Amino acid sequence: MEVSHDLLILGSGLAGLRATVEAARVSKGELDIAIISRVQLMRSHSVCAEGGTAAVMRPEEGDSLELHAWDTVRGSDFLADQDVVSLFVQESPREIVQLEHWGIPWSRRPDGRINQRPFGGHSFDRAVFAEDKTGFFEMHTLYDTLQKYARVTRYDECYATSILIENGVFQGVTVWNLTTGEFFLIRGKALIIATGGACRMFSFTTYSFTATGDGMAMAYRAGMPLKDMEFVQFHPTGLVPSGILITEGARGEGGYLKNNKGERFMEKYAPSKMETAPRDIVSRSETTEILEGRGFKSPEGMDYVHLDLTHLGAQKINERLPLIREVTIKFAFLDPIEKPIPVRPAAHYCMGGIHTNIEGATPVKGIWAAGEAACVSLHGANRLGSNSTAECLVWGKITGDKAARYAMAQKSLPPALQKKVQEEEKRVFEQVGHGDGSEDVYVIRNELQKMMDNNVGVYRTGPQMEEALKKIRELKQRIKRVKVKDNSRIYNTNLINVIETTNLIELAEVIVVGGLARTESRGAHSRRDFPNRDDVNWGKHTLASYTTDGPKLDYSPVAMTMWQPVERKY
Repeated sequence: MEVSHDLLILGSGLAGLRATVEAARVSKGELDIAIISRVQLMRSHSVCAEGGTAAVMRPEEGDSLELHAWDTVRGSDFLADQDVVSLFVQESPREIVQLEHWGIPWSRRPDGRINQRPFGGHSFDRAVFAEDKTGFFEMHTLYDTLQKYARVTRYDECYATSILIENGVFQGVTVWNLTTGEFFLIRGKALIIATGGACRMFSFTTYSFTATGDGMAMAYRAGMPLKDMEFVQFHPTGLVPSGILITEGARGEGGYLKNNKGERFMEKYAPSKMETAPRDIVSRSETTEILEGRGFKSPEGMDYVHLDLTHLGAQKINERLPLIREVTIKFAFLDPIEKPIPVRPAAHYCMGGIHTNIEGATPVKGIWAAGEAACVSLHGANRLGSNSTAECLVWGKITGDKAARYAMAQKSLPPALQKKVQEEEKRVFEQVGHGDGSEDVYVIRNELQKMMDNNVGVYRTGPQMEEALKKIRELKQRIKRVKVKDNSRIYNTNLINVIETTNLIELAEVIVVGGLARTESRGAHSRRDFPNRDDVNWGKHTLASYTTDGPKLDYSPVAMTMWQPVERKY
């Protein structure tokens, strides 16, 4: 089977939906657009974004585009491309107003204006929010807006397995329909990859189970470099023991972090910002407190610190943080109005991703990438909270516009590549999961996650990462011996698990190889054996290209258009 559309959007989260709406709008409904999503459209991980979306909305009160740009560049530990940051801060407020016009229920100040709250690393309260369900409401608003456009076809619960490229030009994607079992080609003139992040290679993580880096892995294997993958963000407040995200908005609204002595320990590490310091600093501070014995003991061996909201009072918690209250009651069996919340750093975000230019274009003609799957290099070595949802909106719009104009300019579809499709179908159903049965994919995934938690966490060392790399390469071989006993093509979750785990192992290898090479500490990449930032040797982006022997590293310069690196203090 084969179907064709003008523009394919891979992924249905914030970036994917914003790109779809923009492409439909730019083409005035003329383009035939397809959204391909491995989940039902409103089940994308973007609905889990809680705290807010950063934008300069109050210049008359002291905020400015330059201040937002400076906060972002400093937060990135001077690895963000500054031309990208400049574009971002200009476009973000327009996206807030656009969503307002499309009907999002932003939280309001008493005077009726859009409200904003403090967020880590920002010098101004610029996180626009809708209670503590910001991503959920943004997704709903985009989904509702999408209903205006007739020429959008949805392929829900369709798992893309490969991106087809011929002579450096995009051709199509191969797709497995999980509900019918069909495997088919979707041809297109252009593609936007918006498949989100990959942190499910860690066990303690805020991610949905579907965030397995499939788009990044497919792009990597298809020849697109991955950029800056060694920079993995750990969110300071993952709920113990589940890892569910406790929004930074909880600290933005005035929550305290306390150790087992009852001290607000951030005073030692970031006295000017306290709990609203950037995430890499807060995560390292918490980890240090726990390692030095000032954490609380957990029966699962997951020692933690307290996030105390009790002083905020019931009214503020119920108005500003209703989801956090609901989550802690359901999953930690405590009410944050009455008791502090147990938290520790959790794998949360990939600063790295598919290498793109400032417009989201990849090195392959006809392919763009947006959102967390992409690395346009807005976040550098550490992302500021609330910049990610804004990035999804800004580059969703930019890539939607660029890809739509490109697709409209193409006279015809590229030729079908039936031989490649047949080879891919054979790989998925006759090669993956056809080992001798001596290995179990679930054991392999658990070993990968445990190893990444222990060796490639908030703090790292060369020997730890060497051990991790050795383990990853062992798992690469062991997964070939897994046998999938279920031969069905309909909802074969066992087979999906093997494909996902293969992707995660491959991406973990890129993270570790890049981290081993980078002999410095910068942002979220914090090496105990190289504790200082080294701008002379490492003020550059890592580019990892696929080879059968593992990633081949190259480097590219950082765009320094406004500021030179200085010491990062808060």
